[in-house]
Parts: sequence; structure tokens; C-alpha cells
Amino acid sequence: MKSIKLINLGVHFLLELCGLAALIYWGLQAGDGLMKIVLGVLLPLLAAIAWGTFRVPNDPGKAPVAVRGPARLLLEVIFFVLAVAALSSAGQLTLAALLGIAVVINYAIMYERVIWLLKQ
Repeated sequence: MKSIKLINLGVHFLLELCGLAALIYWGLQAGDGLMKIVLGVLLPLLAAIAWGTFRVPNDPGKAPVAVRGPARLLLEVIFFVLAVAALSSAGQLTLAALLGIAVVINYAIMYERVIWLLKQ
């Protein structure tokens, strides 16, 4: 059972990377000139910084800024919704659907973590 949780954390990390890639792709498609750099680099960088900074104590990794579990879960949901919306906006509807479905399945499998976050 512990190995399934570990695998799911790895899958979750890969989904985070896919979310960042989606934001990069959207930014490079949506912007012109300097805005491509701003949207394609700065937005994903800010998302990554927020993801790594606002953490729940006792969740894997250090918590530079400790937040309550529901706030962390909301941050994660907003990130993934933005990533799916970014792909959709860039015309990548299939990729958007696949990312959204993968995220929902991942959270369903990690339901114990979701419950734990909601109780923090």
C-alpha cells in the first residue's frame, strides 16, 4: 500500500510538471514579442514559486510559508484548473481533457491526502 502512495506522489509530481509545461506553452502561444517571454516564462515561474512556497507542515518537503490544508488544496486546484484552461485556450483541447482527467484520477486515488488536507 505504501508503494502505491509513493507511485502516486511521483505521478502527482509529473502532473505538476505537465501543468507548468501547459502554462509555458500557452504563454508562448498567447504573447507577441516581449509578452511571449513574460507569459511563457514569468507566469510558470510564479506558479512554481507559489507551489513550493505555500505548504502544509508535515506534507512532504519543507514548508517555507506554512498554510492550512484547505488553502493548499485550493492553491493546487487553481493551478491545475489554470493549466487545463491554458491548454484549452491554446487550442489543445485533447491535451487539456487528458490533463484534467489525469488530475482528477490522481486526486481520487490520493483521497486520503485530500481528506488530510481538509482536516488541517
